[in-house]
Amino acid sequence: MQTLINTEVPDFKLQAFVNNDFKTITKADLKGKWSIFFFYPADFTFVCPTELGDMAEKYAEFQKMGVEVYSVSTDTHFTHKAWWDTSETIKKIKYPMLADPTGHLTRALGVHIEEEGLAYRGTFLVNPEGKIKIAEIHDNGIGRNADELLRKVQAAQFIAKNPNEVCPAKWKPGAETLKPSLNLIGKI
Repeated sequence: MQTLINTEVPDFKLQAFVNNDFKTITKADLKGKWSIFFFYPADFTFVCPTELGDMAEKYAEFQKMGVEVYSVSTDTHFTHKAWWDTSETIKKIKYPMLADPTGHLTRALGVHIEEEGLAYRGTFLVNPEGKIKIAEIHDNGIGRNADELLRKVQAAQFIAKNPNEVCPAKWKPGAETLKPSLNLIGKI
């Protein structure tokens, strides 16, 4: 399997449910900002609302960092609205909920489950130039943590601004980074 890291996010044009309205989102909407694509299997399920609610609670922090969050499933934008109308957890969501009923984006990013027509739990961070910097895919029984994603985005943004440094395990803003060199080999 070929990696998606540092490849350009594919072209797409999808309907979204956002702020109690429908909107068309395209690749052009990503230009010049950081974006997270947060794929999940389906609306009206079990683990999905826990993840989407967790992202909703951290959305303001992502926004302060200049990051737009897009949740994506193969449901329609109408189904997203129906879920938003009936679930207190989903009603907290302010970020766009993208509808990919044809599976165009889920297939392009390698998270489509053909026999089910659903998506695996995929998380992709796209930089302002449209390049994928984080690509993670989980089995559908494993929920994700918005705090950990926030930390990874902080690290990706740090190294984008400081290309001669790298962030070690558990790095958080303000912590020491590493400057790769021959002098570090075997010393860590």
